[in-house]
Amino acid sequence: MNRSMHGKPPTPIVFVWDNFGPTHIDRLEAVAASRDGPVVGVELNRTSATYEWEGGQGTGFVWTTLPSRRPGHIALAFHLARTIARVRPKAVFFCHYEMPAILVTAVVCRLCGVSAFVMNDSKFDDYTRQFWRELLKRFFVVPYQAAIVASPRSLDYYAFLGLDRSRIFPGYNAISISRIRAQSPAEPAPDGDHFAGRHFTIVARLVPKKNITLAIRAFALARAAGLSRNLVVCGSGPLLESLQTLCQDLGVAAAVEFRGFVQTAGVSAALSSTLALVLPSTEEQFGVVIAEAVALGVPVLASENCGARDTLVRSGVNGFVFEPDNADGLARMMLMLDRDEALWRELSLNSARFAAAADTPIFVESVIALADRREHKNG
Repeated sequence: MNRSMHGKPPTPIVFVWDNFGPTHIDRLEAVAASRDGPVVGVELNRTSATYEWEGGQGTGFVWTTLPSRRPGHIALAFHLARTIARVRPKAVFFCHYEMPAILVTAVVCRLCGVSAFVMNDSKFDDYTRQFWRELLKRFFVVPYQAAIVASPRSLDYYAFLGLDRSRIFPGYNAISISRIRAQSPAEPAPDGDHFAGRHFTIVARLVPKKNITLAIRAFALARAAGLSRNLVVCGSGPLLESLQTLCQDLGVAAAVEFRGFVQTAGVSAALSSTLALVLPSTEEQFGVVIAEAVALGVPVLASENCGARDTLVRSGVNGFVFEPDNADGLARMMLMLDRDEALWRELSLNSARFAAAADTPIFVESVIALADRREHKNG
């Protein structure tokens, strides 16, 4: 049996998410590979209500799914607290702090002497905030001793909600860069597919806040100005028909390919032949696909609302940042990359250098700083 530096059996830590997608598994595996004690992942649901990703398999950690039939917040809190109690952890990392059941479970953990930490990627500028709701959120954050967040703007928001800035750590939306590169069919750009054969790519749900309408309008403007490349859209959602109609109305239907929801390997394949990723969201807490793009050396055209642009995109360095209502500006950026291979290669080489800032070791370092080093200090 493994022993900690004090001769005691290593104590488990627990992570709670609604559902495990590929990036959650990345983080759990990375933490499990970096510490002696057990790592337990608890998912509230076997499937996601938002994403259509296929169930994956993780190694190195204990995967637990709560019972599917548990109506109401009280039942969820009971099942979650009981599951955590069976593990007897020293720390629990919670997502979805806004859920009453998560709040109750976090309070129970603290009352039982278990550390409780929150994980989130929200920013103050995600949407118009209401004073009374922000006051209520401050109450929901009270049980947590620290946080792991996704971006500097997330850090600012959690400081606003009452957490000490010195107790807010980075890396929440980290992904496995090695996994993304391994599942790509080509070497990261600028190697791989030839410049002339690359397309623009959007990876997003087809919902209003992703602002794909603006990207299609910008693409149509660029096509009218001489752009000959295609646009690939990976994602599903209720706006599919209206977006297809818009493409027909703008005369670009033959140049826009809607691929539907694409699993993670398919996203890597699409990015491997991409000239630039386009993410025009009006509301985007982070934008994990930006991390996937830099992993493969793909330049990024991101709206200023994307949280990932804080650390992963620099205008004129590895892409460009634009206002989410600026179709003309986005069209000009597309044309610049289309016409200037030297510029594209420069941005591509620079983009790959941002990959370390998106990789799982950042998340692992934050977890260890909060859970394991805390134990050693108090031991």
